[in-house]
Amino acid sequence: MDEEKVLCAASAYEQKFYLNPEFDALPESIKEEIKIMCVLYTEDVGGVFLLVFDGDGNLEMKVDHEENDFAFDEIGSVLKIKELQNTKRELFESLEVFYRVFYLGEEMQPQSPER
Repeated sequence: MDEEKVLCAASAYEQKFYLNPEFDALPESIKEEIKIMCVLYTEDVGGVFLLVFDGDGNLEMKVDHEENDFAFDEIGSVLKIKELQNTKRELFESLEVFYRVFYLGEEMQPQSPER
């Protein structure tokens, strides 16, 4: 399966946030957290920020910006994504499990207790 599915997107250009209606089943607290994260990203860096599931259920952060957007902070974008990968790791992993179970039909693997 190679098809990507957009979870959500935020645009600094239109000052809008979009949550794919297919993910309405997510808990409100999760929806609010990803909304805040995406909107703050575009406020800080500019451009368009997307959370996208790849065909294997991996969550990817994608960024786009208009060619003539000199206000877009490319260095800030890279730094912000690294920060989000670290600070939101648990959220991203949970979203990936949700997607794999409910959309890809995978079985949840029991987790072994940590020692």
